[in-house]
Amino acid sequence: MIILGLDPGYGTMGYGVIEKDARGNCSAVDYGVVKTPASENFPVRLCILEEGVNALFDRFQPEEAAMEELFFSKNVTTGIAVAHARGVMLLTCNKRCGKIFEYTPNQIKQALTGWGGADKVQMMRCVQSHLRLKTIPRPDDAADALAVALCHAFTSRFSSLFGVK
Repeated sequence: MIILGLDPGYGTMGYGVIEKDARGNCSAVDYGVVKTPASENFPVRLCILEEGVNALFDRFQPEEAAMEELFFSKNVTTGIAVAHARGVMLLTCNKRCGKIFEYTPNQIKQALTGWGGADKVQMMRCVQSHLRLKTIPRPDDAADALAVALCHAFTSRFSSLFGVK
């Protein structure tokens, strides 16, 4: 099964594509980011994200997609822009495969490390280890997207609990 993991962002959207075989082993297919230029206006940046997600579906034909749920810290203005970006990403994924799943940051950390309070470095090393990569995936947004995809691969037998309804 091919799984597309997405790390929502307005300026930078991370993506990670993994393949899960019949035995449950996962391998990285590709990862990276889709960037939107700060010089562009809001609607154009959202269109760039939609085109990016569509290009990923065209290239890799994922059967399922997984995305990190929105996490607000302190900057509500940035959070609103990311929420718009997430909406575009959710809509595009739903139109393309109809199987989109969401996970909280703590659920992703728990699935990969066994502890919901893992820090960024622990997560990146776990992604590297689980996917048997020679180096930690960069940039951080791509590593986060691979973590989301792995979380889904590890917990997909419970997918009815995490699917977008």
